[in-house]
Amino acid sequence: MKILLLITLLFFSSVNSSHAQSLSLEDIVSIPDVSDVRLSPNGRFIAYLVRIETEKLSGKLINVYDTDNETVKNLAYSQNEKYIIANIFWGNNDVILVKANFPSHRVGVKTTETRLLKLNRNDGKLTAVIPKSYYRKMLYVPNIQSEVVDILPNDEDHILMALGGFTVGLGEAVFRFPITDKGKSRTIQRTKSDMISWITDTNHDIRIGIHRDETTYTIKEKISSGKFKNLWTFEAFSKESIWPLAFGADNNILYVKALYNGKDAIYKVNLTDESLKKELVYYNENYDVNGGLRRSKETNEIVGIGYNYWDEEYKKLNKMIDEALPDTDNLLLDKSADGNKYILLASNDNQPGVYFIGDKEDNSLKVLAYKHDKLYPEILATKKKVKYKARDGLEIEGFLTLPKGEKNTNLPTIVFPHGGPISYDSGGFDYWTQYFANKGYAVFQMNFRGSSGYGHDFMKQGLASWGQAMQDDVEDGTHWLIKEGTADKNNICIAGASYGGYAALMGGIKTPDLYKCIISFAGISDVEQQVKSHRRYTNFDIVKKQIGSDYDSLWEASPLKHADKITKPLLLIHGSKDRVVNPDQSEDIYDKLKRKKDKIVEYHEIEGANHYLSNNEDRLQTFRAIDAFLDKYMPVK
Repeated sequence: MKILLLITLLFFSSVNSSHAQSLSLEDIVSIPDVSDVRLSPNGRFIAYLVRIETEKLSGKLINVYDTDNETVKNLAYSQNEKYIIANIFWGNNDVILVKANFPSHRVGVKTTETRLLKLNRNDGKLTAVIPKSYYRKMLYVPNIQSEVVDILPNDEDHILMALGGFTVGLGEAVFRFPITDKGKSRTIQRTKSDMISWITDTNHDIRIGIHRDETTYTIKEKISSGKFKNLWTFEAFSKESIWPLAFGADNNILYVKALYNGKDAIYKVNLTDESLKKELVYYNENYDVNGGLRRSKETNEIVGIGYNYWDEEYKKLNKMIDEALPDTDNLLLDKSADGNKYILLASNDNQPGVYFIGDKEDNSLKVLAYKHDKLYPEILATKKKVKYKARDGLEIEGFLTLPKGEKNTNLPTIVFPHGGPISYDSGGFDYWTQYFANKGYAVFQMNFRGSSGYGHDFMKQGLASWGQAMQDDVEDGTHWLIKEGTADKNNICIAGASYGGYAALMGGIKTPDLYKCIISFAGISDVEQQVKSHRRYTNFDIVKKQIGSDYDSLWEASPLKHADKITKPLLLIHGSKDRVVNPDQSEDIYDKLKRKKDKIVEYHEIEGANHYLSNNEDRLQTFRAIDAFLDKYMPVK
């Protein structure tokens, strides 16, 4: 049975590639035109975010498309200034839940605040989910107020939320909060000291709690009211980690993530078995299994993770979709309660994304919207997976993006290490990479040791190792690219964001002759201070374990200490409301360098910008500064 691909555009303008000749900076780096597409439980309504850019307005709209009468309703607007709409999802067929973030201060400590709002699709009324009366019961008001534990499909008037503030230190309670006028609040699980997260079973009862004591985690099963049974205990970043994910249709079957042959894999555990034997469900011999679990709306069973399925019916559906859309990676985003209708995102490295609505009964797909209206495969660059050997023989995987139409030889090049550093680069659309490639540069991204995705041992090599072998991997990759003949050795700029910004700074310090210029967005210049900045946060012990706790060694690994060794033009950019990396990290190294007559350094602080450039104008300011810097110090001839 073959899917009939109906190219019908439901609520957004289509791209006419025959008229497009080139892309502007604004076309490439702007936030998506359409994002966060979500399907209501009954399959009738589609909620989504739309970017608005006019002379008077700049922000995001929450819209709802009615598939029955093919109408669009504008429900709410955010300027992305006071708060950022992080994501949306349906609480029931009439209520959209909205997670919002905004920067703030608490007793001199810079924080990111989160809130959960409810938006009625009928009248557009937007209100807070947490009742005001609950704030009077708190010992302190927590900054995180958006953690949804469970949507209750059989109770359209309520959701379950975890919320701190009712005890000193770590610990969250679980409440049933109303999302309609008919609902009433109720305590479901009282606060347990140091219990930081909760998981419900398929009866929507609290069954699993995650306890943390400094860097030690204990997974606990709730066996009766007030009584818990320890299942597993392990240290952060250890091989013994067993992370609970979700229950299957059988309320005694818990799906967990744990190592198999050194890689993250999916298991299921029968909690009635005293030995807690793990049964392997899914693994990849080359990479860690990653992504969100997929649950069948029809059977309530766990059927897959990310792009991969082990359930035969879903494998069949997935195969049909891939046959209809063979040139993209196709991700199932959302399904209706009866399992018939679904939202699909089709994308790859030179296709930013097309949203489809699928119908299993009709075997059809219909185009809903393009994620980026002005970007299309014919003019975007493609990524190529490459591998090279580090100086100690370790194999490093990377991605090479060449300018459209250019040959793989002697190209001006941007070396672009990722942030994290426990993160990774992969195939798929990346607006940073596409901007550089469209400008005429080859772009080289490498997953240096310490990156996630390549197994526990590979990741662990990055713990408390900033500026060491991780940095050597970046340098070795640059030399490899020169040896391959791809990079013009006299025209290489190193750039990065967050940890990538740190790596860029260190590249300019450790190997100043290798790079012609340096670009650091939100980069860390003082590693010691970056760790100390978490002293008043609950994750301080985890941060020390990840980055290090020997302050002398951290200072030795800091670009700020060695700033005098920077000899090439340096561009620093930082958001004034960055709550991940303080803007002082860029200001301090700028202040140290600007006093030196032989140093070329620029600093742009983007007023109001966060770590993720969530506001479109912040993105444009950032890339205009990068654009001018590259044109001045490493122009494409």
